[in-house]
This record gives sequence, structure tokens and C-alpha cells, in this order.
Amino acid sequence: MLSRILGNIGSTDLNSKSALYSMFLIGVIAPEVFIVQPGFVQGLVEYLGFDDQGAGYTASAEMFGLAATTILMTFVAHKLNWRMVVFWSLILMFVSNALCTVINDLNTFVALRFVAGLGAGSLVSLSFAAIGLTQNPDRNFGLVIMWVLAYGGVVLWAMPSAYELIGFNGVIWFFALFPLTALPFLKHFPVSGEADAQVEADAVNLSGKMKLMALLAMLAYFTAQGVVWAYLFLIGIAGGLTEQAVANGLMLSQFGGVGGALLVAVIANSYGRSLPLVVGILGGAFCLYFLIGTFEFVVFTVAVIIYNFFWNLTHPFLLAAMASFDKRGRVVVYAVAMQMLGLAIGPALAASFITEGVYINVNLLGAGLFMASLVLILLPVIEQQKIFVATTVTDRG
Repeated sequence: MLSRILGNIGSTDLNSKSALYSMFLIGVIAPEVFIVQPGFVQGLVEYLGFDDQGAGYTASAEMFGLAATTILMTFVAHKLNWRMVVFWSLILMFVSNALCTVINDLNTFVALRFVAGLGAGSLVSLSFAAIGLTQNPDRNFGLVIMWVLAYGGVVLWAMPSAYELIGFNGVIWFFALFPLTALPFLKHFPVSGEADAQVEADAVNLSGKMKLMALLAMLAYFTAQGVVWAYLFLIGIAGGLTEQAVANGLMLSQFGGVGGALLVAVIANSYGRSLPLVVGILGGAFCLYFLIGTFEFVVFTVAVIIYNFFWNLTHPFLLAAMASFDKRGRVVVYAVAMQMLGLAIGPALAASFITEGVYINVNLLGAGLFMASLVLILLPVIEQQKIFVATTVTDRG
């Protein structure tokens, strides 16, 4: 039966519709819980009786699992059968989520979320690696990101009603069964890939100090995202909104994210990288000011839409900057690892700063980390531009 699911071991037309569909579907399944983490954390608190700190640590456990296998795949993916890894990762996600519906012990539940994250991490790494091998990776990365955001918007909107109709366990069963939908398409997924590093045209070799600053900026930025994103639903509830109102706002915010990603495609390098990074990071931090205390639905919705817009505007420019900091393409690999590590650290870090039902420290911590990331990234970006311009002038001379 396994051989029928995996299909023939041979070359795959990576640009066929069936292959692209398998990559996109697996790319959406991978962050199935993370992209709706605000609703998931709210469910832990409201329906399972977790306190705010326990919910944050649980969210972190899953992200640590995701980060662990994402980083591992960076080093071992070229030695493995990708279809086999994806198959067992999908099964792992199904089993760990299903077991979460019958477990009452908190520590066991957290451990199972970590295991679910392990499966998701492999899917993140291999789906993105596969898309990177296609003829038009920029377009295909944009498409998969938009599908992820569309999934997140619909599921976030539906979660409050789903909790009422089928309970928390019913929602977990959705997370268990959704990965299995990829099995019929797995035979179209590539078996392996030999991807040569794609070095940016403006890549230079920065000093070790500058590279370290850049990686710390990536860690700080995505730790801030982990801090804020996990608690956005609870922040909305504490602000006086109903569960469905918060869900509606977060659903609409996903479309703001699509807008940010599309703007990157439009402006590309027209304004360099410094200006978009300053606007994107400061804009995200500024939005948190409007999510303190009590607020109206319109204020919450506009704030989270703009917040998600700036997030998805900043992310591509950060990755493009990382790719320009060395000519071997290694900095961007380490930067993705810092991204996943930051998203894992964030919820647990936030949990240690909050008091029950009061989230102003989440906003302050997130804003502080955003500012730190901006300070850390600007110097490497400016230095890279100086070296690139000087090298270009020398070559022409």
C-alpha cells in the first residue's frame, strides 16, 4: 500500500499542475496550527482551562518541534527520500493530534504538541525546498504564501463557531485529518532535489560581526512576532470584544498580509531595502499601541490588518537582505533557522511577562523586540550597500 501512495521512484516534472498542487497543499498543511495560533491559544484557555502562561508554553512547544526539524532538514534533506519523509511526517501529525483528543495530562498534551511540530517542520522545509526547484519560484512562493494566508483567514473566522458546535476536540480532529488529504497527491511530490544555492546579484561578503548582527536581528524580529501573534486573540477578548468579533478581525488581517506580500512584488528593489525595512518594522510596532486596554471592533480590526500587512511586507525584504550578506548563500539558511527559533521562543517568553488577563507587557515586549531588530539590521544593510557600490565602481573602472 505504501508503494501505491509514494508512486514510482523516478524524476518528477516539478512544473506540472499535479506537482505544484502537491507542493502547495503540503505547504499549507505545514503551518496548519501556527497560522491560526491566536485562535488555538484562545481555545486552550477558554475550553481546556489552561491559564495564559500554560497556553503560551504549549504554543511554544509546538513551535520548538517545528523549528527543530526545519533546522535538521537544512543539513540532511539531500540524503533522504522526500516522499517518504513527507509521508511519515503527515502520519506523525495525524497521530499526535488524534492523541491530543484523549489525553488529560498537561505535560503529555504539551509533549504531543511538540511531536506534532516535529512533523510540521519537515513539511515546511521540504515543501519550500521543492518550490525553490521550480522554474518560477518567486511566483510559486507568492502563491503558496497567499494560500496559507487564505487558509488562516477562513479557519480563524470559523474557530469560535467550531468550538461551540464540535468542541475543542472537534477542532483538534480537523488538525489531525487535514494532513491526510495530502496522501493522494504525494506521488506527484519530488523524491529528492539538488538545489544549487541561488546567490543574489548584489551579494557581498560581510564581516562576521555584521553577519552576526543580521542573524540576531532575524531572531529578535521573529521572537517579537511569536510574542504578539500567539496572544492576539486573548488581547482582543481582554479589549472587550466577543470571540467571533476577534475571529472576524483576525480573518480580515490575513488579507492585509496578502496585500503586503503583493506590494513587495510590485516595488521589488525600487526603494532599496533600508526604507521598506524601517517602514515595515516601525509600522508593526506602532500598531501595538492601539491594542492596549479596551477598544472598539473597528480599531482592533484596522490595527491587526495593518500589522499583518507590515509583517508580510517586512519578511521578504529581510530574507532578501540575508541572501545578500554572503556569496555562498549560507547566511539566508541560518536566517531561516533564526526565524523558526524566534517563533518558538516568542510565546514562552511572552508567557513569562504577563499577568493573568492583562497583556500590556506582551505589547511592550513585542514593540521592544521590533525596535531591537531594526537597530540590528540597519547597519548590515547599509554596509552591504556600501560594499556593493564600491565593488561595482571598481569593476567598471
